[in-house]
Parts: sequence; C-alpha cells; structure tokens
Amino acid sequence: MKYKICLILLFLVSVIFYSCKKEPGKGGNATIYGKVYVKDYNATFTVLQEEYYGQDIWVYIIYGDDRDYGDRIRTGYDGVYEFKYLRPGKYQIYTYSKDSTIQTNAMIPVIKNVEIKKNNDEMQVPDLVIFN
Repeated sequence: MKYKICLILLFLVSVIFYSCKKEPGKGGNATIYGKVYVKDYNATFTVLQEEYYGQDIWVYIIYGDDRDYGDRIRTGYDGVYEFKYLRPGKYQIYTYSKDSTIQTNAMIPVIKNVEIKKNNDEMQVPDLVIFN
C-alpha cells in the first residue's frame, strides 16, 4: 500500500513540475541588449555616405517559437536597445533594413538569435546592421 502511495505522489509531483515549466518571455531576471548600426547609402547603394548608431529605431523580440513579436522598443540616442525581465529560453531579436541588393522596395528583417541559459543572464547581441 505504501508503495502505491509513493508512486502516486511521485507521479503527481512530476506532473506538477513539468506543467509549471516556464516558456521564454517576460517574468524572469535576464536581459538582452545591443545596438543598431546604420549604414547610410545613396539611392543606388553605390556610395556610403555616413555610418552611425541609429536612434529611435524599432527593435522587436520574439519569445521562443511564437509566430509574432512579443514586445518592441525604440533605440535610444546612442542606438542602444534593451529587453529586461526575461526568462531563460530562445529568442529572436530583429529590426528592419532597406534591401541593399535593390531587388525589392520592401523592408527586410535583420535577425539575431539569442539563448538565455539561466536567470540573471545579460546577453549582448552583436550589432544589428541596417541600410538606410
């Protein structure tokens, strides 16, 4: 009888443990941050006119396997963005750029993949380089 009770308790604890696993997203103590770097070309992308860290540019974050972004933020005066209070998991950080191949007038995404392995991680993303 004690054996059956122990098995039932073990089963219930394991169900509770696995059902409480938190998905990537807000609610943790980790941070992802980086900068957006702008290369400003002429209309035909043949002459680089200026390079700088872009201010007031939207940067997006996708939590785990979500299909749409979970949050967005604008860069500061120095091109810096920061997503705080994240849980461990996989994330995609992205912004939009002009197509330097001039094959389309549409904006194209510049994407970086990031994985937070533990709470309190601070992950710096390599610069998101965009064309303007």
